[in-house]
Amino acid sequence: MQEINVSIEVGSLSTVSGVVSMPDEFRPGTGTGVVLAHGAGNDMHNPLLEAVASGLADAGYPALRFNFPYKEQGRKAPDRREVLESAWQSAFEFMKEHDEIRPERMVAAGKSMGGRIAAEMVSAGALPADRLVFLGYPLHAPGKKDRPRDAHLYDISVPMLFFAGSRDTLCDLELLRNVLSKLRAPWDLEVIDGGDHSFKVSRASGISETDVFARIVGKMLDWLT
Repeated sequence: MQEINVSIEVGSLSTVSGVVSMPDEFRPGTGTGVVLAHGAGNDMHNPLLEAVASGLADAGYPALRFNFPYKEQGRKAPDRREVLESAWQSAFEFMKEHDEIRPERMVAAGKSMGGRIAAEMVSAGALPADRLVFLGYPLHAPGKKDRPRDAHLYDISVPMLFFAGSRDTLCDLELLRNVLSKLRAPWDLEVIDGGDHSFKVSRASGISETDVFARIVGKMLDWLT
C-alpha cells in the first residue's frame, strides 16, 4: 500500500488536499473505491480515517481522504452546505475519473458531518454512490432526541452501514434502531460498546484504540465483500 498526496479542485476558486491510499496491486476500471470525508471538528488526518483508509487499501480497496475547504484554509467553522457538497462532489469525481483508479463501484463514507452530507446528497440524487458508510452518524444534536435529522435517510435506496458508539450523545441507539427499522434500503449496524461519538472507550475497558479501529475496518471489509 502506498499513500499519494493529491490536489482536488473544488469549483473554480478553491483547491483542497487529499490523500489516496492505493493498494499495491489494483487494475484501473475494476473493483470498488471508497471516498472518506471528515467530521466537523477534525480533518482528513483524523486517526480513525487514516486507519480505515490504510485497512481498506491493504485489502485491495483504493481509499481517498480529503479536506473540506474550511479545514484546508485553517478555519474552525464548517463551510456553508453548498460548499461542503461541492467539495464532496469534487472528491467523488476525482476518484471516479482518475486514470489509475476509475473503480467500477463507488462507496461514500464519512465521519459524522461528512457522512451526513453524503447521505443528503445521495438522497437528492446528487451523489451516485453505490453504498454509504457512516462512522458515527449525527442523528440529533446533544440533548435533542426529539429533533432527529432522519428525513433524508428514508429516500435512500443504496445499502448503508452504520457504526455507532453506545455512549454517543449525538446518536441515541434506541432512536437510531427505530429509524433503521423504517428504512427502505438494506442496512447494517455495528455498535461499539462503550464508545462515544468518535468510538473512544474508557481505559478500564482494556480495549485499545487500535483494537476499535481494527474492528471497524474488519466490519467494513466483511460488508463490502
